[in-house]
Amino acid sequence: MLALAIPIGLLIGLSLGALGGGGSILTVPALVYLLGQDTRSATTGSLLIVGVTALAGLAAHAREGRVRVAQGLVFGVLGVAGSWVGSRLSASVPPNVLLTAFSALMLVVATVMYARSRGSRHTPADTATDAATGAVDVSQTPVVSFAPLRIDRTRALRVLVTATAVGLLTGFFGVGGGFAVVPALVLALGFAMPVAVGTSLLVIAVNSASALLARAGQGMHLDWVLLGTFTLAAIVGSVLGGRVASRVPPRTLSRAFTVLLVLVALYTAARSVPQLL
Repeated sequence: MLALAIPIGLLIGLSLGALGGGGSILTVPALVYLLGQDTRSATTGSLLIVGVTALAGLAAHAREGRVRVAQGLVFGVLGVAGSWVGSRLSASVPPNVLLTAFSALMLVVATVMYARSRGSRHTPADTATDAATGAVDVSQTPVVSFAPLRIDRTRALRVLVTATAVGLLTGFFGVGGGFAVVPALVLALGFAMPVAVGTSLLVIAVNSASALLARAGQGMHLDWVLLGTFTLAAIVGSVLGGRVASRVPPRTLSRAFTVLLVLVALYTAARSVPQLL
């Protein structure tokens, strides 16, 4: 199992570092179907893996000036309540129901990512990035910023609702929720795509930490050696992913990952749905 955890961790870390969101959603099915973890241990272990890996990937994006710290922390803190509620709800849901819902979530994520990849070549919120080539105009890309969050009331409400929903997903499914954070940062706060990707990793780390705290004391057994091996491999992958993000067209990355998501979602549904009938 430990030998298998290394390539799986590398793959998930690579996708998380390169895409800033979506990659972490593969952690739970990988832990359940490939590494033999039960559903509740997998969703909890996933939070640890995703949170630590996001922090590792964050460093690479920060060096490239793609992180806005203040805004990311605010978004993450706004999702704490959702993380707590989601963690409590997850403990009361039967494993096969949870996995069936998880397969549906993966299909939703795949749809969102595919729709993003089909977006116009230049979007209003992404004037600094060429959506087809991934080229970044450094003169327009912000450095790591601690500037306060300044948005109007409508956008503030949108951010609050989105942050709470992302926190709920994080706590319930044990995922980072970056697939929702990235478009929220682009649409609600007007971030350029590279900055949204980098900042989303900070949000993922905050959400994962709060969800883990909410699950503390629930009495489940975690395989710390397996999780540690998986996490270390994922960290290496996330660092590589941060470099890949600067060299490979985002559309190519997103579409390839979308195909993988659909395949995993269908497999998860095929394994869990018959158990409900």
